Amino acid sequence: MALLTTRQVQEIFNVDRSTIYRMAEDGRIPAVKVGRQWRFPSDQLDGLLGGTAVPSPVPVAVPPADRQIPLELALPAETAESLADLAADLFGVMAVVTDMAGNALTPVANPCGYFSAVFEGVYTADRCAEGWRRLGEEIDLEPRFLPSHLGFLCARSFIRLGSSLVGMVIVGGVAPAQWPPSEDELRAVAMETGVPEEAIRAHVDEVYWIDTAHQDWIVRNLSRVSDLISHLAESRSRLMSKLERIAALAGAEDR
Repeated sequence: MALLTTRQVQEIFNVDRSTIYRMAEDGRIPAVKVGRQWRFPSDQLDGLLGGTAVPSPVPVAVPPADRQIPLELALPAETAESLADLAADLFGVMAVVTDMAGNALTPVANPCGYFSAVFEGVYTADRCAEGWRRLGEEIDLEPRFLPSHLGFLCARSFIRLGSSLVGMVIVGGVAPAQWPPSEDELRAVAMETGVPEEAIRAHVDEVYWIDTAHQDWIVRNLSRVSDLISHLAESRSRLMSKLERIAALAGAEDR
């Protein structure tokens, strides 16, 4: 049995909504209550009008319950930025939240002086995004420190929505065992970023000097931070999906 909305029945009888409600309440037209809304059996109305006057109900496009919300909507910018700040303060290094393509969803929190100097380069943002994207392509799901394109170490942990990897929490700015870079390596960074070698050399020691034990502690706990972000994003994603479905169903009432 197909049920018509009040708006559809208005169009059939060419009367206002309040009249349709009165006709439903006093039994002049067949109607049923669905929750707090009136719905009208199309076959009974068709019989009442003697034929083909009743249109087929228009299907309502309701978003699926499991539709995945993009990370930038599931994790608002101000929330993501606060969580990046939290990770940076907790671990004592710099931190950023990105999508899986390496695009930053937050400013880099607690940047070291070397990164800040290099980030002034005209090409640095694109190079960083590419470097972050490559971190996301690492097969190992467990966080671990790896060399970045700027020479210092970075580690990442994944943000999940459902069963999908949708983003990363990346921490870094950590000096590797061999630091500072050689003159050839500094020259390569200067060419890659467009920053003068002198500016890079002036800040090259402004990185985070942490021992292996501290690095191990960071990678053990980085997944806990990304799990927290995943939980928040998942909860918001489910709420937004429910609101979309409610809005779609409410919109059907107005047709």
